[in-house]
Amino acid sequence: MNVRRVVPNARSAAPRESAGFYEALGLRVVMDLGWIVTLASPQNPTAQLGLLTEDRTAPVVPDVSIEVDDVDAAHAALRERGAEIVHPLTDEEWGVRRFFVRDPDGRVINVLSHR
Repeated sequence: MNVRRVVPNARSAAPRESAGFYEALGLRVVMDLGWIVTLASPQNPTAQLGLLTEDRTAPVVPDVSIEVDDVDAAHAALRERGAEIVHPLTDEEWGVRRFFVRDPDGRVINVLSHR
């Protein structure tokens, strides 16, 4: 299994407005669903930041998103380790397949692959 990118996620009461701050640092909006805005570096598109008010299809806002090349294999590996799955493996309407898992320190990790 290969990791394609790791994205920190930050809660924001107003992600669209907060995006302007990060645009001043050189990031650009690459996705805006209203409740989540994702920014990326134009020079290094895997350098990203997520700003979320909530997660519309999951019970919690994840702390980190990790994109892998095989989300089903990641899900199976973490279940075998006895990890707590916080949100089940789900195909989302915006083109990702994902699940949430809690790490040993209590952080919620959004593990995903693009379809």
